[in-house]
Amino acid sequence: MRYNQLGRTGVFVSELCLGTMTFGGEGSMWQQIGEVQQGDAERLIGRALEAGINFIDTADVYSQGRSEQITGQALKNLKVPRDKVVVATKVYGQVGEWPNSRGASRYHILDGVKASLKRLQLDHIDLYQIHGFDPATPIEETVRALDTLVEHGHVRYVGVSNWAAWQIAKALGIAERLGLARFETLQAYYTLAGRDLEREIVPMLQSEGVGLMVWSPLAGGLLSGKYGRDQQGEAGSRRTTFDFPPVNRERAWDCVDAMRGIAQSKGVSVAQIALAWLLHQRVVTTVIVGAKRLEQLDDNIAATQVELTADELAKLDEVSRLPAEYPGWMLARQGDPRREQIAQSRHPRGAAGQ
Repeated sequence: MRYNQLGRTGVFVSELCLGTMTFGGEGSMWQQIGEVQQGDAERLIGRALEAGINFIDTADVYSQGRSEQITGQALKNLKVPRDKVVVATKVYGQVGEWPNSRGASRYHILDGVKASLKRLQLDHIDLYQIHGFDPATPIEETVRALDTLVEHGHVRYVGVSNWAAWQIAKALGIAERLGLARFETLQAYYTLAGRDLEREIVPMLQSEGVGLMVWSPLAGGLLSGKYGRDQQGEAGSRRTTFDFPPVNRERAWDCVDAMRGIAQSKGVSVAQIALAWLLHQRVVTTVIVGAKRLEQLDDNIAATQVELTADELAKLDEVSRLPAEYPGWMLARQGDPRREQIAQSRHPRGAAGQ
């Protein structure tokens, strides 16, 4: 298991992060995703820790708070030392009946962190993330509220999930201008079948030193190997009951076809190839993997040992490449001559003529 720096912090997290969205099963939507209860959750967390995973991600809305409760109780029952694990959770979604029981306002964030700490049975949260963009709250209010949590010691670092590149850049600018805690991470959807992130967000992350936490790395199970052009998956499987996230199916099937061939040649699962591709992307800090059963988790963990060759990466890139969009194609066209100058300037003197 490799460990990567979390944004620009001095904290290192495992390249795989255990996601707990399958814990609980409270509510109709969460029931479709998973109904892992306390005993099985403890076995999953125990196996993850044994494999070297030191990063766990949850959210206050998962199973109406039940996921946080199970996670916190599991860490207590397993007697996990606090400094052995990095715990992340999120705030934003609807957690009550009232108008202010949602969003990224100071009002809701300060209430949300207290409730999460209680459910998790912790005295601090290592990474506290805004789960979505709130069009009703000024970004400055959100950033100031999160900085208060850091100053008070309730939260060590802050991050964001499912924001656009311009929104994150604006928040980073506000934090720098006012001397406030900055977003260190983005949690976002990224897969071979969904590379939209590469258009605007990836360049921004690399420019600003923000870490990337990938959610749904198998596209909601679509890249697990259970699905294909003529393969719809087992009855009751994730994609047959909860068809999310949205995916261009034709491009996804091209990816699955290519992954099957590579998986067969290496004697590994299709899911391991999908995860391994992400682990080969330099922008990725950690890949969040969720599981209902130990064998699923073991299969995911094994992906960290899969090495993809340059030819295999090129083949996967070819079948999954995004169609060109403006201004991307114009930036490439106008920027290529300058990139060539940069490349030439880095050659040792006289190397070009050798």
